[in-house]
Amino acid sequence: MVQIITGVKGEGKTKKLLDHVHKILETTDGNVVYLDKSAKNIHELDNRVRLINVSEYPLRNTDQFIGFISGICSQDYDLQEMYLDGFLNIAKIDGKDLSDVLTQLDNISKQFSVNMVLSISVNKEDLPEFAREMVI
Repeated sequence: MVQIITGVKGEGKTKKLLDHVHKILETTDGNVVYLDKSAKNIHELDNRVRLINVSEYPLRNTDQFIGFISGICSQDYDLQEMYLDGFLNIAKIDGKDLSDVLTQLDNISKQFSVNMVLSISVNKEDLPEFAREMVI
């Protein structure tokens, strides 16, 4: 399942995402991964969460990003939760339509049984219609 936290820049999406991570750690037995564009939140995360600094990898477009996500999921059979902070930036979307990427992530999520929570710097009304149901 893919879930989305929306809002404009500075509205507290990262804090909500981190709160969600800490809450899920109380109930999950699987592995948790947090993807971000930097390592600035490393001290905010529990040591059971693997932080991946996406900027350390040479991702240039959304296809490479989807391959990167697929690789993370395929190499960790115990992966249960994935958090993507600053989704538009790390997914290399840059003004493109979100529909295809969100659909692909939803399919990956179902295939590998990994819950994904994304923070997206847009208003809920600006999401594709099907994605508005994913907003938490």
